[in-house]
Amino acid sequence: MTLIDLANPSRFLSLTARLLPYLVAGTVVLLAIGLYLSATAPDDYQQGATVKIMFIHVPNAWLSMFVWAVMSASALGTLVWRHPLADVAAKAAAPIGASFTFLALVTGSLWGRPMWGTYWEWDARLTSVLILFLMYLGLMALWRAVEDPARAARAAAVLTLVGAINLPIIKFSVDWWNTLHQPASVFRMGGSTLDRAFLYPLLVMAIAFTVLFITLHVAAMRNEILRRRVRSLQMMQARAASNDVGATSPASQPA
Repeated sequence: MTLIDLANPSRFLSLTARLLPYLVAGTVVLLAIGLYLSATAPDDYQQGATVKIMFIHVPNAWLSMFVWAVMSASALGTLVWRHPLADVAAKAAAPIGASFTFLALVTGSLWGRPMWGTYWEWDARLTSVLILFLMYLGLMALWRAVEDPARAARAAAVLTLVGAINLPIIKFSVDWWNTLHQPASVFRMGGSTLDRAFLYPLLVMAIAFTVLFITLHVAAMRNEILRRRVRSLQMMQARAASNDVGATSPASQPA
């Protein structure tokens, strides 16, 4: 089945019905393994047990940016290729991305308190992630505020692409400015600086959270397609009822 084939919502729904049980099972297994490895990982010689917040914080931070990148690709699908499911994918991803970003901010604050002596600091990394969270909320509000789905899709796609400028700012903020946040320690030139005792649980949790996102996204897209079908049927019934009333009114009868 090609990407063009998935442009048909019915085929997409059929595919999701087959995939979702496997995605749910994979998510549960990966999260169970990741949580076990995280719980049994040793304490850091400086941070102690506090370092284990990393296993939740870092995957959420990665996913907060990854989801916006997925939405940006969907925005191109809306504006350039007019893919029927592009706006569905973007709209379904926004609440999930907002949740990951919120969790990244909360866990980062909890990790920062014992390390930095404060829950929050207006440095480049933290501020740019907060802006990302606000952009997620803005997009969700935009979809709700605009009645016409086509206009809402185009406006949201433009805003998503403009907001993608924030992604490299988040990524490279620790290199461009002097911040409290530590620089990249996993994906960097010269290899990871993390010990394997911390690196392996972190990678498993990152994969688990990624599969969790895919599972939630597919389920949310299915629900959005069904919601739009229900809305279309309601509008058709409303038009039919309006036409019936007009046809039976006295003013419409011949003299």
